[in-house]
Amino acid sequence: MEELVLEIQKYIKEEPDQLYRLVIGTDSQIRGSNGSSEIFFVTAVVIHRIGFGGRYFWSREKRAQKMFLGDRIYTETLLSLQLALSLIPLIRNAVPDGLYELEIHIDVGPNGATRDMIKEVVGMVSGNGFTAKTKPDSYGAYVVADRHT
Repeated sequence: MEELVLEIQKYIKEEPDQLYRLVIGTDSQIRGSNGSSEIFFVTAVVIHRIGFGGRYFWSREKRAQKMFLGDRIYTETLLSLQLALSLIPLIRNAVPDGLYELEIHIDVGPNGATRDMIKEVVGMVSGNGFTAKTKPDSYGAYVVADRHT
């Protein structure tokens, strides 16, 4: 975690006059064969220098259990929240306030099977004091994290 914070700090110090968005998002994928399945959860941390690209970091966790779609979405959201709650105090000590905006990206949207869950998972995130983004604006989850599931 400390290395991640140092890399983010270093990246922001390269261009301290720019605007930054710190994004945390998680995606999951079920993989299985021979009657057993595993779920891979990937959480991404993106530091986006708005208008000039960015960097991202990711971690993968494997769980050998069955989950319905709703359970996976709640787990994705909780993993992002847990990371944010442990990362943000470290970031605040390393990077001055006002240089970045923090968003938690959730892999739900107005179309598809997850549309009925939007209010609940956005409420989980905003209830913890964070800004929540959903599809099509939640690229941290459905693009960056998805790349590594």
